Formats: sequence, C-alpha cells, structure tokens
Amino acid sequence: MTELASAKRPKRPEFRNIHVLKDLPGYRLPPAGIVSILHRISGFIMFLLMPFIIWMFDTSVSSEISHSKFRAVFNVGAGFVPGWFFKLVVLAIMWAYLHHFIAGLRHLWMDVNHAVSKEFGKSSAQVTLVLSIGLTIVLAAKLFGLY
Repeated sequence: MTELASAKRPKRPEFRNIHVLKDLPGYRLPPAGIVSILHRISGFIMFLLMPFIIWMFDTSVSSEISHSKFRAVFNVGAGFVPGWFFKLVVLAIMWAYLHHFIAGLRHLWMDVNHAVSKEFGKSSAQVTLVLSIGLTIVLAAKLFGLY
C-alpha cells in the first residue's frame, strides 16, 4: 500500500500562459466544442444581420412593386454591390438560423433527458454539424438556381 502512495508519477504539464500562435494550432477541439462555438457565432451573425433581415421582410411583403424590387436585388444587385453578394449574405443567415436552431434542439434534448455522456455529446454534435451543413447546401442550391 505504501508503495503505491510513494510511487512517483510523472508530473502533468502546466499551462499558465497559452501562446496563441504556438499552442492553439495544435489543439484539437472535440465536436461538441466546435458546435458550441458555432452556436455562439451563429447567434452573433443573426443579431448582427437583424437590420438586413427586417429590411428583407419589409421589402418583400409591402407591395407587389417592392417585392419585384426585392427580387431584382438578388438578380442584378443594388448600386455597386452585385446580386451574388446579397445571396451570400442570405446564405449566411440561413446557415446561422439552421445551425442555431438544430444546436438549440440538441441542447434542449440533453437538458430534458439528462443525456450528458461523452459518447452522446460527440454523436449529437456530429449530427448537428451534418444536418446544418447539409440543409444549408440544399438551400444554397435552391438560392443559386441549381434546381
């Protein structure tokens, strides 16, 4: 018994000051961490682009004339900004909404079922990433007129 207590274990590394350029590139974030960070980024994108979302909604439902102007922005552009740029902004909003919604459902599921195991966290994070990216690709194909 005293042999185990007195056995010297190798000292664990201490990280007091993390150097961004030296330590972070080699750090592998688990899928649940990636989903968590992307959940925050998607919420920030939706908050940041809220005036654009409100403008799109207002312009699309005000009248038939404003709706036709709204559609023309995505085809021709507005001023010096080309139409494809508006489509990319809308695509970012769609990804942000889809990812934020699916990740929120993941968090709700974990809260309700108390499913906080490492395996479930990894598998649900992977499902969240695949669903949000897959649905975004499908909607991007529709947005850019592939079908």
